[in-house]
Amino acid sequence: MRDLPKKPTNTDEYLKQLPADQRKALEALRKQILAAAPGCTEHFGYGLPGFKYNDHPMLYLGAAKNHVALYGSVPVGFKDRLKDFTVSKGTIQFTPEKPLPAALVKDIVKMKCAEIEVRWPAKVKKTAMKKAAPKKGAAKKTAKKK
Repeated sequence: MRDLPKKPTNTDEYLKQLPADQRKALEALRKQILAAAPGCTEHFGYGLPGFKYNDHPMLYLGAAKNHVALYGSVPVGFKDRLKDFTVSKGTIQFTPEKPLPAALVKDIVKMKCAEIEVRWPAKVKKTAMKKAAPKKGAAKKTAKKK
């Protein structure tokens, strides 16, 4: 990460400290991620702006001296679509002059959401389960009355 004058504590502070071209690129990426996963929430972790889906970390974004990046495990099946970018297991590097295509970002985000849903299925709230399930012993009491 860049040498920032003040250690940021939230996404807006982080973005304000970047050069204009990097800030603009990451703000566009931020909007694309939020649009692709309406159920996700923003958070700030590891010193980077991030996104959670179903309360699980999904992606992070950040800037370095010569590039900006999307951080998080790269889903399987995107090798060909990412051939023009520097990619490692957990990073996709790009430049403000050559950003990630919006359709590619959308597809990556959708795949990350699907991975999270499979790995951590949404839990049913206990109150909903209590209302749906009959109380223990309720069947015995009604059977005795007949």
